[in-house]
Amino acid sequence: MLLLVSLSRWLQGVADFFAAQGSVLAPYVARVAGIWLLAWAALRIVRGIAHRVEARVNDQNDVITTAKEKRGRTISQLIRGAGRALVLTGAVLLTLRVFMDISPILAAAGLLGLAVSFGAQSLVKDIITGFFMLLEDQFAVGDVIEAAGRSGSVEQISLRVVKLRALDGTLHIIPNGEIKSVSNMTRGWSRAVLEIGIGYDADLDKALAVFEDEAEKFSANPDWQWKLETPLEVPGIVKLAADSVVIQVLARTQPGAQWEVARAFRLAIKKRLDQENIDIPFPQQTVHLRFPSRNDELAVAAERVMHGLRKADTE
Repeated sequence: MLLLVSLSRWLQGVADFFAAQGSVLAPYVARVAGIWLLAWAALRIVRGIAHRVEARVNDQNDVITTAKEKRGRTISQLIRGAGRALVLTGAVLLTLRVFMDISPILAAAGLLGLAVSFGAQSLVKDIITGFFMLLEDQFAVGDVIEAAGRSGSVEQISLRVVKLRALDGTLHIIPNGEIKSVSNMTRGWSRAVLEIGIGYDADLDKALAVFEDEAEKFSANPDWQWKLETPLEVPGIVKLAADSVVIQVLARTQPGAQWEVARAFRLAIKKRLDQENIDIPFPQQTVHLRFPSRNDELAVAAERVMHGLRKADTE
């Protein structure tokens, strides 16, 4: 009710204003122009502060994005968003104050906000969760995370939502209140875990030597050395699978470089295994047939089938 009364008063004030004499018009126009000129200047200051934050954390290395740079970009986004909202809201209220008393509007807005808060508990939960996520620096813009069943690169963080860009380009917008836990795959350092199978008939000692030699060469390669935190490790055989012996390789990398390093090493080890004539097996099964008698008709038929398969394989 107070809001409607204030609105009617404001409309009446606007009507009275335009009905006033021309000598009264100039001060109103000057005050409104001054308010929005100050708002424009304030927006420029906000953008300048955000830019300074990004510049202070920029190490001039475009290849590697450090955690400090990610944190700076996140804070910069928040400064721009919150600063723009505060400046524009203040400018609108001051503009209304030129024509009318805005105290009833502020009181009505307070009551309306209180009423909305009771019906928008999820929104309050989103804001509180977002505040603590930012305070604890759980992740930043540019990090690759998994949250609320979705994964992707963080494009934007606000007090209400987190925007994730998935590998296929899908943009996931997740309310902060739905995030129960966060898995950050690019904080501090990352690790690529490769498990590569070789055939059971391979010389395992030779195969392990080949893996260790190739890991050493890869670690010393200038194209990849700067992306590695430590040289590649070959713990050894980690699994005896149904059709292969699995050898594990560990690569501790710069944040976010684990996938690129893994792809490159798979290519390198595949070429090396081909050179060494060490097979990477494919799924296969061995079938054993047992017959009670060679004179049995079924045994004869099976023998013919097996003979035909061997002949076809030879050809």
